[in-house]
Amino acid sequence: MPVLFRYKGFRFLLYSNEGNPREPIHIHVVKDGIDAKFWLDPVRLAYNDGFNAQVLRELMEVAEANAERIKGAWDEFFTD
Repeated sequence: MPVLFRYKGFRFLLYSNEGNPREPIHIHVVKDGIDAKFWLDPVRLAYNDGFNAQVLRELMEVAEANAERIKGAWDEFFTD
């Protein structure tokens, strides 16, 4: 699972097994065993495994600010 970048100890990453057919573009955010997933087009929460609302808002802002970077990495990583 490639880590695209880190922010305040959060890892923004892609999982290599994303289903068949592959899910739409998204990013996983992990810290201290807690995971959240954000769809990117548009940026919105897909699921949350324990982050509070304040943290989720901040993570969503970071995902929005880095959406093009994430999309580019997604395309590069999943190119067949």
